[in-house]
Amino acid sequence: MGLVACAQQGPSYQQPSPYPPARQADAPQLQPAPSLAARPVQSGGPTGTFVGAKVLQLRGDLNTMQRGLSAHGQQLRQGQAATVAHAERYHQLVAAINARLQVGTTRGNPILTSQLAEAQGQLARIDADVARLGDLAARVSTDSALAGYLLESVRAAYNLSGAVDEDHRQLAILEDEVNRTVVLIDRLLSEINTDVTRQTAYVGRERQNITTLSLAVKNGESYGGNLGVSTFAAPAAAPQRQFSGAAPTRSGRPLVVIRFDRATVEYEQPLYRAISEALSRRPSASFEIEAAAPATAASPISARRQAERVTRTLIEMGVPRNRLALSERIAPDARSDEVRIYVR
Repeated sequence: MGLVACAQQGPSYQQPSPYPPARQADAPQLQPAPSLAARPVQSGGPTGTFVGAKVLQLRGDLNTMQRGLSAHGQQLRQGQAATVAHAERYHQLVAAINARLQVGTTRGNPILTSQLAEAQGQLARIDADVARLGDLAARVSTDSALAGYLLESVRAAYNLSGAVDEDHRQLAILEDEVNRTVVLIDRLLSEINTDVTRQTAYVGRERQNITTLSLAVKNGESYGGNLGVSTFAAPAAAPQRQFSGAAPTRSGRPLVVIRFDRATVEYEQPLYRAISEALSRRPSASFEIEAAAPATAASPISARRQAERVTRTLIEMGVPRNRLALSERIAPDARSDEVRIYVR
């Protein structure tokens, strides 16, 4: 046997579905756009005063701002629709890949490889959608600053001399309309920022999942979701590396022993299950990967390379680098190069 998972106390592990239905709720959803239907700016007749002319100018500025606000709201709706379309296609591709992996397939199946590349492309499109929303947020922020300036200008106009009562009546109406526009701008900006935050987190999670899915396609076997998406929430200790030949400072039996006693050792699936089960029991766990070279080995270099290979596999599965420590030693009980993984 190439790999031995040492027995542990606790409930038996059942591999989770990589993308259970609840995961779809994390995908970008088409949110109702905020109502941006500002009431038409009430017009007033010219009064023939300097203040009356100022009111006409401010009213024109407000009309221009409201047209821009309406255009920005339309851009938000279009951006949301595009993101939902890209997310739906992405999940269709991922579901097709996982369905094929579940029933069994070849290593590096070119059909799955092509679907994986398309899924990565859809994820890149969602990322681009998020960037465009960020640009839109910047433009709306500029509108917010201009609206604040316009409101100050309206209020300052009350203090101008030479006004008639009709001028002040129109200023009061204009002030109310500017205030309503400020509320609409704030609502739009809040909606955009919420979308950007949600979708940025979504893309980050799915990039981790697609990394693990890429490993699954390469090996032609189904894994679960990326181990780092939901498991590692708390910060871990700083990464540790030691290749000093000293015995590792930990106790207990190894969680997994991978024996490289033949040319090809398919260890990924049992390794994923063992690590998943360990993390389900102790989410804060970190792992020590020990390169165990037999006493007959001329040098531990071969075992070290295998340990580094296993470490790369764990990182692809989603285990953060700072949860992994490497060590090496000569193991008198080993008959071939071994990689032993301990829970720390």
